[in-house]
Amino acid sequence: MKTSAPDTHDDLRDALRALCAGFPPEYHRKHGAAETYPAEFVDALTEAGWLAAMIPEEFGGSGLGLTEASIVMEEINRSGGNAGHCHGQMYNMGTLLRHGSDVQKQQYLPSIASGKLRLQSMAVTEPTTGTDTTKLKTTAVKKGDRYVINGQKVWISRLQHSDLMILLARTTPLSEVKRKSQGMSIFIVDLKDAIGNGMEIQPIDNLVGHETNEVFFDNLEIPAENLIGEEGHGFHHILDGLNAERTLISAECIGDGYWFVEKSRDYACERVVFDRPIGQNQGVQFPISKSYVAIEAANLMRFEACKRFDAGQDCGAQANMAKLLAADASWEAANACIQTYGGFGFAREYDIERKFRETRLYQVAPISTNLILSYVGEHILGMPRSF
Repeated sequence: MKTSAPDTHDDLRDALRALCAGFPPEYHRKHGAAETYPAEFVDALTEAGWLAAMIPEEFGGSGLGLTEASIVMEEINRSGGNAGHCHGQMYNMGTLLRHGSDVQKQQYLPSIASGKLRLQSMAVTEPTTGTDTTKLKTTAVKKGDRYVINGQKVWISRLQHSDLMILLARTTPLSEVKRKSQGMSIFIVDLKDAIGNGMEIQPIDNLVGHETNEVFFDNLEIPAENLIGEEGHGFHHILDGLNAERTLISAECIGDGYWFVEKSRDYACERVVFDRPIGQNQGVQFPISKSYVAIEAANLMRFEACKRFDAGQDCGAQANMAKLLAADASWEAANACIQTYGGFGFAREYDIERKFRETRLYQVAPISTNLILSYVGEHILGMPRSF
């Protein structure tokens, strides 16, 4: 199935499709049903260098951009897998690469590139503040050559399959800053040292079967040199990671969308009811066609966000709009697919119900579609702040 989006990455896609073909639908179905982590698949991606795509060559990576990283994520989902098991490593790179010190890059990036270390987690969201990030309550107080962390985070994914975590905490009380976006700082946390020594995790059972956790900090001490960038500027530093995250997840949704459309099209052409293929009926054909059009439009915005990110330009608007368009398109395609298959769409052997649940997540995470609409209204259209 051809697409209209500008794309000159055939070799990259061919290599990824060859790797993903070694992990057939039953592999992902097995892990989905058991709610287990596809370690062999993630290891294969790591060994092939795909999860180090954005790490510069001098540190052992491929030195590629967000454009190529997004294609990696898209192809994983388009193959029937779920990039949510490993996408954290891609978007966390944005914060470390752009704001980490030379010492930090030398310390961590070669080991991340080789697979010796995994940087899969970012701890921002809190149970009482949600997307109102500037009011987060987790604190980091400097005492000598250490920072002492206290607070709580929620929906922190892949902690049980990661070695390092990016943490956003408040280093200056909200009441003491001129702007609420000030006074927060980013840290890199060594999970091996932290868990059981001031940091505890509690897994959260969830609809998708995705490994995610609640996190508790009780006087966790981390070295002062683990501060990334400048103290008090963490909110702005982390935006690079968040823009990359939204763009990469839009690519995952696009991969899901193409997967659903291809499944729907094939079944609609093969399934015969009342002596005719069901795809001959406009009531079946039109929803599939409409979802395809929406995916194509989202794909164009995804590439625009990637282009701006890779050029070092502001891409907040494009990243947010790509995420909104892609999440809506994949959900539309998912609904069209399960409707096309009818009762068989609910049978696990077809994988549709699993992918249906997985793509539903992106209406809510990592930022809800409503928050994106608020962003567009206020920051792009200049309307009064709605919250």
